Amino acid sequence: MVNEEVLKIVLNDKTFGRDQAADIVGGLARLLDLVGKGLIRAEKRTNKQNGKWFCNAYDVIKYARLKRNYL
Repeated sequence: MVNEEVLKIVLNDKTFGRDQAADIVGGLARLLDLVGKGLIRAEKRTNKQNGKWFCNAYDVIKYARLKRNYL
């Protein structure tokens, strides 16, 4: 088991893009909800409509959902 403090130190200055973060947390709607509630820190560094999102990696991992692949 990985210590949460170690994850916080290693991942706090890393980011995921919007699509990758959404995949990790279980979908775009859930990501938008978590960002809206302030549970995941995210920013767009430009004012362009299609500007890249920068989602804090530690926050995203904290709210990760496991994918279940059924055969």
